[in-house]
Amino acid sequence: MSDSDFTGLRGKEFECADMAGARFTTVSLNGATFRACALNQVVMRGVEMVDTTIDGEIQGLVINGVDVAPLVEAELDRRHPDRPKFRPTTPEGFQEAWDLNERLWESTVTRASRLPPEMLHESVDGEWSFIQTLRHLAFATESWVGRCVLRDSSPWHPLSLPWDQMGPRPGVPHDRDARPSLDEALDLRLEAMGMMRRVVDGLTDKQLDSWTEPLVGPGWPDEGETFLVRECLLIVLNEEWWHRMYAERDLAVLEYSPPPRSAAERGC
Repeated sequence: MSDSDFTGLRGKEFECADMAGARFTTVSLNGATFRACALNQVVMRGVEMVDTTIDGEIQGLVINGVDVAPLVEAELDRRHPDRPKFRPTTPEGFQEAWDLNERLWESTVTRASRLPPEMLHESVDGEWSFIQTLRHLAFATESWVGRCVLRDSSPWHPLSLPWDQMGPRPGVPHDRDARPSLDEALDLRLEAMGMMRRVVDGLTDKQLDSWTEPLVGPGWPDEGETFLVRECLLIVLNEEWWHRMYAERDLAVLEYSPPPRSAAERGC
């Protein structure tokens, strides 16, 4: 079919749109971007997928009759031998995982600190900057450890950063445009990491398999919810692993980018 056969929706943006149950037939999605989209129970038949990149949580993805999710997981573990340690099952395993996480992040922060400070606020391909990543990880630990495990109804620092699509919630900070220095972001980050350290160092088998108390007050996760302690800690480890991988990926780009010009150089 030629371009004239399609309804003219090129470049349109659909944000916060509920398209559950929608059907797309003979639709061109070439060059489209899907960010923070739910695609559960989607069926695609007769599709062409060439030079396509998919990043996200993948389970039960069947391509031409083959469930590829286990293959993807196995390949990621092969490429990154430390990755299976971030899925511990025992208190000792959680302590080992957090020891490893601290060492890995120390290396990543050292790498980032070699860049000009302004570059740590730079976004690569629309993703969070390095500083924003540190702020988000603080939020994740405050939420799943501080709020859920330690029962602090409002554990968030004003600089903590939820995910972009989270709507306003009373008492939960959401200042995406704040520009703290690396030292300020690290102070926030290290305080949250210390919270996780204290929990894993005192962890027991009984505590791992216990349920948290129902959450009190507005925030994230939602009031009234309860979780296994094991689940809360695994969520934090998963966030830590993936966001460090994203940070390393983006730092590699920034290292080969020219530094941003100063105000004087821009003639301001």
